[in-house]
Amino acid sequence: MLGRIANLFKAFLNVFIGSVERQNPEALLELEKENLRKQIANFNQGLAAHAGLAERLMGQVRKLEADQKDLRAKAAANLKAGNKQAAGQYALRLQTVERELEENRRQLEGAETTYQNMLKARDVSVQSAKAKIESLRGAIADMRMNTAMAEMQEMAAGMIGTIGGSGDTLNRLHEMVEEERTKAAGRARVAKDSIDMTDVNLKEAEQNALADQALADFAAREGLTLETPQGAAAAPRTMGSEGTAEKS
Repeated sequence: MLGRIANLFKAFLNVFIGSVERQNPEALLELEKENLRKQIANFNQGLAAHAGLAERLMGQVRKLEADQKDLRAKAAANLKAGNKQAAGQYALRLQTVERELEENRRQLEGAETTYQNMLKARDVSVQSAKAKIESLRGAIADMRMNTAMAEMQEMAAGMIGTIGGSGDTLNRLHEMVEEERTKAAGRARVAKDSIDMTDVNLKEAEQNALADQALADFAAREGLTLETPQGAAAAPRTMGSEGTAEKS
């Protein structure tokens, strides 16, 4: 019974945590970035320890190479001097040093290869993780934008069914504005039709005739020829001018 209750509690807890994670993906992404930094730090510590081992092997190889050179020189010198016993001892030690040197060189080569492989694996893993984090960041931003767009569209869809319905304020306002606009247009037309334009037209024609006469007098005084616009009607003849024409 207690096990079943514990499982049920774990299930509720997992559902709650999953819901929180869905609502806050940015927080989960930041947590994964922090975990990645910790993993890189731990990996670098192991890498540094391995690099230290390689350095120790390198130092030991250099020391054995120096011992090899020294023992070879001593063995050769004693052999030339006829001291075979001392030369034999140096030769025996030289064999031991050469075996150790060969083993250390092999270990150093393996350690260096392992170090380079670990370094490459770290860089590749870090680059892959960074690319995945950047991809997730873009996906989260796109998700937020799509969610906002969906909410706006849902809100607009809900408003379509309510705006312009029966008894809506906008409809009543439209009717009032149209009624007042129609009344105002009718009053303007009535006022326009009530204006008597006869006197205005007569005064305009009189002003135009006086202006033409003044222009003709000015042209005659100045000896200028007044050009008649094309298509303009010829000046009407007077009774006197007709009689003169008939006599001639």
